[in-house]
Amino acid sequence: RFETCWPALMKDSHGVIIIFNPELPSHLKEIEVWYSCFVQQQPLLDSQCLLVAHHKPGSAEDTENLSLAYPLNKLKLIHSNLEEDPEDVRMEFMKYFRSIITIINESREREEMSIIS
Repeated sequence: RFETCWPALMKDSHGVIIIFNPELPSHLKEIEVWYSCFVQQQPLLDSQCLLVAHHKPGSAEDTENLSLAYPLNKLKLIHSNLEEDPEDVRMEFMKYFRSIITIINESREREEMSIIS
C-alpha cells in the first residue's frame, strides 16, 4: 500500500533494519520482498542490514527453530522481547549502529582520497 513511498525512504540510506513477527508466516515472506527492495536494489551490503525477530510479550519465543530462506539466512538476526531482555536488544542496536558509522566513515575517507589523488 505504501510502495510508492519506498524510493523516498531508500534515498541516501546507509542501513536497513527489518523488524518482523516470526510467528506470522506472512511476515517471513514479506521480509524477502523488503530485503530485495531495500537492500539488494540499493545496493547495500548485507552487513548494513539487521533483522529483528520481535516476540510479543507472553508469546512462545522459539529462537532455535526460526529458519529463514536464502539470502536472509546470512544476515545478522537478533531476537527481541522487550519485557525479558531490553538491555540485550539495546546492545545489539548499538553494535549495529557502530558498524554503520564505520562503513560511512570508511566510504567518506575513500571518497576524500580519490579526490586528493
